[in-house]
Amino acid sequence: MKAIRLDQPQQFTRIDIPEPPAPAAGEAVVRVHRIGICGTDYGGYLGKMPFYSYPRIPGHELGVEVLAVGPGVTNVKPGDRCSVEPYINCQTCYSCRRGFTNCCENHKTLGVMCDGGMAEKFLLPARKLHISTKLSYDQLALVETLAIGCHAVDRAAPKAGETVLVIGAGPIGLSAVEFVKVSGAKCVVMDMNADRLKFCTDVMKVDGVILAKGDGSEVAALAALTNGQLADVVIDATGSNKSMVACFAYAAFAARVVYVGITQQDLTFPHAPHLHRRELTIMASRNALSKDFARIIKLIEDGVIDTKPWITHHAKFEDLIATFPTWLKPESGVIKAIVDVV
Repeated sequence: MKAIRLDQPQQFTRIDIPEPPAPAAGEAVVRVHRIGICGTDYGGYLGKMPFYSYPRIPGHELGVEVLAVGPGVTNVKPGDRCSVEPYINCQTCYSCRRGFTNCCENHKTLGVMCDGGMAEKFLLPARKLHISTKLSYDQLALVETLAIGCHAVDRAAPKAGETVLVIGAGPIGLSAVEFVKVSGAKCVVMDMNADRLKFCTDVMKVDGVILAKGDGSEVAALAALTNGQLADVVIDATGSNKSMVACFAYAAFAARVVYVGITQQDLTFPHAPHLHRRELTIMASRNALSKDFARIIKLIEDGVIDTKPWITHHAKFEDLIATFPTWLKPESGVIKAIVDVV
């Protein structure tokens, strides 16, 4: 059975692996149709993802078909089309018992800490499958990306009338934008890439954009968009330690700051001027919850979220190793790349 393994940074290998075994109780075997490529995959390829281990079969944004189920499985059956919730949690630790399955103390993400779906078929817990009878495999592969933004916005709990600043217009930032819009809050996006900001204006229909120049003009630009009040919520999706520190300057008094991007660098910032004086609340956002997947699938099915503009690039499974490095180039214009396995 064909698979692709990342042996070490910047070294993919085409391999053959055994067929998955028959599913045991609570398990399912799935055929992988589509794989979405995200920042974690790029970070793993470049050796910049803190939770990544090698060698690793990547792939955690997945649109799959159920082939077989084990004893006791009732939520899915052979032939079902599903999105995969790739966060494998132990169900017994303190976090899991309290419902915080996204940050299980023994957490493993498919394709990051354990082998994922960059293969023809694989075995996983059936409880991690979310059915749709309407969505395409392309759309199902997008659900996990959207779930990351969904959870980040839920952490901040924006309300209608508030302003949310999303910093970073990559796929995770854009997924946050989708749920800011659903919340009814005003959405402003900041990025260094003018083409991505144009996408946010023309396609995502955000309320305002700010080109990050690094010259100090960004605060004034945000003030002009918010009657001088700045942002009630700041969501940093850059993964840049410099941005994650600088973002305090964009936060209104009593604002919430959510870090959804990940950095390996330390964050060092003065306490008094922004954090203490403005009484800011800082939150991390990790992964997503099972309920987010069902919610997102329904939002796409109902047309509240339009996935058509998201997918900008496709590659066949056989061409991935050669194509993948080209997606890292800013001039490629990638928003979301999808690998066609079947």
